[in-house]
Amino acid sequence: MKHILAKQNVDRLAELAQARVLLAFDFDGTLAPIVRTPGRAGMRARTRVLLERLCSLYPCAVITGRSCEDVQARLPVAAVKYVVGNHGLEPGNDLQRFERETSATAQELARALAGARGVEIENKRYSLAVHYRRSLTKTRARAAIQAAVTALARPLRLIPGKLVINVVPEGAPHKGDALTALREQEGADCALYVGDDVTDEDVFELAHPDRLLGIRVGSSRRSAARYYLRDQREIDPLLARLCALRRDRER
Repeated sequence: MKHILAKQNVDRLAELAQARVLLAFDFDGTLAPIVRTPGRAGMRARTRVLLERLCSLYPCAVITGRSCEDVQARLPVAAVKYVVGNHGLEPGNDLQRFERETSATAQELARALAGARGVEIENKRYSLAVHYRRSLTKTRARAAIQAAVTALARPLRLIPGKLVINVVPEGAPHKGDALTALREQEGADCALYVGDDVTDEDVFELAHPDRLLGIRVGSSRRSAARYYLRDQREIDPLLARLCALRRDRER
C-alpha cells in the first residue's frame, strides 16, 4: 500500500481532479472518528467545513453502514449529493423483504443473546449491527454472536467490523454495488473511495482498478486498497488537497 498524501503520489490525486470523478466516503472511522458510543459519532468542525467545500467542487457520496436517516442527520445539510445506507442496500429494491427478514432476525437474536452481557443489537431496519464493544469478554462475545447467527434458519451475510458484527440479508447489494451504480448514474469516468473497515473491501475489490482509487484509513496487508491514510485524522488533509486541486483546475 502507498501513502496517498506522500509527495510522490500527489500526481494520482491531481489526475482525479482533472477527470469526471465521483468522490465517495464511509462515515464512521473515515469522515468521523470511531467513538465508544455509536450514537455520539460526529465529524470534527474542520472536517464538516472541508466536506461542504468539497461538495461544491465535486459530486460526492457517503456510503455507510448506518441507515440513511441516521447518517443524514450527521452530515452538512443538503451538501452531499448521494447518501447510501445499510452497507449499500438503502435506498434500493426489495426493501420490504429486507425489512421483514431483518425484523425476524432481530427478534431471534435478541432471544439467543439474552444472556450475553455487553452485547447490543442495533436494528437499522434493513440490517443489524450487533455491538460487543461494552463486553468484558470480547472474544467470547464475538463467538456467541457468530454461533447465534449461524443457528438461524435463514441465509444471512455476516460482516465483521470494529467490535461489531453486521448482519445483512443474503443477496442484498453491498457497498461495491452501490458505488458502481452511483458512478454510472453520475456519468463519472472514475471514482475515489475512502473507508476503514471490512465492509469497505467490497469497494476496494472492484474489478476495474483503473476506474477506482481506493484509500483505506489505516494500512493493512490484507486490504485490496492500493493507498492508505495513516489514521482518521488524515481525512482533513486529504479533503483539503482535493479541494485545492480542483480549484487549481478551474483557474
